Amino acid sequence: MEKDIVFKDAQRPAYDFKFNKEVATVFDDMVVRSVPYYEEMQRMIAELTKDFAVKGSNVYDLGCSTGTTMINLDKILDKEIHFVGIDNSDEMLLKCESNLAEAGVKRRVSYENQDLNCDIELKNPSVVIFCLTLQFLRPLNREKILRKVCESLPENGAVILIEKILTEHSICNRLFIEHYYQFKKRNGYNETEIAKKRESLENVLVPYQLSENETLLRSCGFRFTEVFFKWYNFTGLIAIK
Repeated sequence: MEKDIVFKDAQRPAYDFKFNKEVATVFDDMVVRSVPYYEEMQRMIAELTKDFAVKGSNVYDLGCSTGTTMINLDKILDKEIHFVGIDNSDEMLLKCESNLAEAGVKRRVSYENQDLNCDIELKNPSVVIFCLTLQFLRPLNREKILRKVCESLPENGAVILIEKILTEHSICNRLFIEHYYQFKKRNGYNETEIAKKRESLENVLVPYQLSENETLLRSCGFRFTEVFFKWYNFTGLIAIK
């Protein structure tokens, strides 16, 4: 696993964050060092997916990045459940396919380059996963894709959503963000790296409040939502049709 030094150079001009080859190469290190309890989140995603995935159906990983979620799912799901990994970065999809091959994944997996801001088709899904993905979609398009997902799922189908969030109150928002930056420092990022990545993500990652995500899911047709993970400004939600 290559170490993330993408934002190490203090002289590098500011730019909007992109999931390009540079990021794809170090993404696995980046996400573990940047997302609290990432490995535990992945374990929980796998367990919940197993609870709702139906034999003969497809499990969709929307924003599949380098394939960690599908690798974990492969260990515990029936082999007659197929995977569809969708990402809009060719570099991420290449890394994803390579990682799944290296992990010995033998089941049927489809890799699709699609922009989730545009209309997509979901075939025979039982579980749809957004792991740190919805936050990167333009706000106007989030309702559209969640409604499409809900319409495509069978009764009791599930959406599993991991998101970075805003708090309901500005005081806690400021405190939680500061505690998050301290987490990143403990994982080896310096002030420059933290500041430059924050600037890079400013117009790219747009978080909602937890209540906004819950309301959005219910308005798109899901019967109920439940929080299964919470750490300061990160949360995990499951929504059932």
